[in-house]
Amino acid sequence: MVLAMSGAFPGAAIHTSLYDPAGTFPEFRSLDVRTSVIDRLGPLRSRHRLALPVLAPVFSAMRVDAEVAVCSSSGWAHGAAVTGRKVVYCHNPARWLYQPDRYLAGFSGVAGAAMSTLRPALERWDKRAARSADRYLANSTVVRDRIRQTYGIDAEILPPPIAIDPGGPQAEVPGLDPGYLLCVSRLLAYKNVGAVVAAFARLPEQRLVVVGTGPLAGELAAAAGPNVTFTGEVSDPTLRWLYHHAAGLVAASYEDFGLTPLEAAAYGKPTAALRWGGYLDTVEDGTTGVFFEQPSVDDIAGAVSVLASKAWDPDVLVAHAGRFSTARFTARLREVVGEVAAQ
Repeated sequence: MVLAMSGAFPGAAIHTSLYDPAGTFPEFRSLDVRTSVIDRLGPLRSRHRLALPVLAPVFSAMRVDAEVAVCSSSGWAHGAAVTGRKVVYCHNPARWLYQPDRYLAGFSGVAGAAMSTLRPALERWDKRAARSADRYLANSTVVRDRIRQTYGIDAEILPPPIAIDPGGPQAEVPGLDPGYLLCVSRLLAYKNVGAVVAAFARLPEQRLVVVGTGPLAGELAAAAGPNVTFTGEVSDPTLRWLYHHAAGLVAASYEDFGLTPLEAAAYGKPTAALRWGGYLDTVEDGTTGVFFEQPSVDDIAGAVSVLASKAWDPDVLVAHAGRFSTARFTARLREVVGEVAAQ
C-alpha cells in the first residue's frame, strides 16, 4: 500500500517506525525511508508486535515537514505531527483497542500485560490523533463504517489497487495440473484456512492449492487430504502462474479489504468468499463469485460446489478487477491531496 502511495508522489520521503529491508518488498530499497529511534533495536524489526506498547510516543515524537502528509495507518501513523495538513488513509481503526478479544489473544507476558494496562490511555491518544486529520480515507465500506462509529468521522472510500500484474512473467509449478481451487492466505487462525482444508475432504473430486506460510502450517498439512497441496511462500512469477491455471479462488478469512478475489478476477477467475468485511466490496455475488455465510466446513463446501457448477465470463471478471487499478487509485489520491492543500 505504501509503495502505491509512493508511486503517486515520487521522491516523497517515507517516515516509519521500523524498517526491515530483508523482510519486505525490495522496491523500498531505492526509496527515501526514514525510521524512528527504535529501529536501532534490531529484534523489533522482525517482531514488530513487541513494539506496540511504545509506538504511540514514537509516532507522537515524529515530525513530518510537508505541505500535506499522507498517513497510511492501522493505528499509529495518524498520530505523527506534521508541519502542514494531514490526510489519513485508514486500513482499520486500531484492532488492539477496538477488537481486543481477537487481537490481544496473541500477546503474552510483559507485552500482553502492557497493552491491557495501557489501553484506556492509548484509546484517548488514538482519538486525539484521528481528530488531527484534515481528511480521512477508508479502504472499504466496512472500514468506513468503523471510522464513523469510532471517531465520528465521515471517510471517503478509496480502495487500494491490485498489486499483481497479470501480464508479468510466470513460473510453472512442476507436477501441478490446471483446474484446482486456490487459497492465498497467511496460515493464521482468523484466516480460517483450516475450515477450507476440511471442506475439501468432502469434495474429493476437487483439488485445493494453498499458498502462504504461518504458525499453523504444520497442523494444517497434517490434517489435509490427498487433494490438498501446500506451496508455502511463492515468488510473484509463481503466484501469477497459479492464478492463471486455477479454476477459482476460495477466500474464507476475516478481511477488512478483500484483495485476493480481485487478483483472481484479474486472471478471469471467480471466488467463493465469506460474506464479511472487505469481500462485500470486491466480490459481486453471481457475477464475479459466490458468497458463503459462515466460515464453516458445510458452507465452504457448498459454495465451492456452486462455483464449480457455474459458467463464468472471464471478460466480466477482468473488467471488474480493472475498477481497482493503480491508475485510478493514484489519480484520486492526488486529487484529494490537491484539495486538502488548497484549503
